[in-house]
Amino acid sequence: MAANSRLTVAAHALAWMALVRRNSDEYVTSERIAASVNTNPVVIRRAIGRLRDAGIVEVQRGAGAGCRLARPPESITLREVYDAVADEPLFGFHARRPNQGCPVGGGIQPALAKVYDGVDAAVRAELARTTIADLLIDVLASAWRSTVAEPASDPA
Repeated sequence: MAANSRLTVAAHALAWMALVRRNSDEYVTSERIAASVNTNPVVIRRAIGRLRDAGIVEVQRGAGAGCRLARPPESITLREVYDAVADEPLFGFHARRPNQGCPVGGGIQPALAKVYDGVDAAVRAELARTTIADLLIDVLASAWRSTVAEPASDPA
């Protein structure tokens, strides 16, 4: 089963837009964002469309076309982003209804639904604690740490 990367792609794009926003208020193209994400611009445009519909980004067409954050990155949580781009819940049931005559099949879905609801609530609560600004700070700190050379070990 493949992992869904929509939140990761959208968060990456928004962090990139937040970085650009620190220096200017320009609209950026999906091609520029896609170069950072290392994906096709179509993937970025799909994410941007959902983020636009959620009021997280604004899009300009025509001359100077592109997108930018609609609000300050401090006011955009990963929960909002998740809600904008998620198509389905984290966990789902099998496409076919289990055998209701079986002691496990008859009760598995209601039992799992309680667990899945709890997991969903925990994920949403965790995502609500992080903003795009927080994410960008962590990204830049990580990038800075990776460029600082490790101290040479003492050969003695």
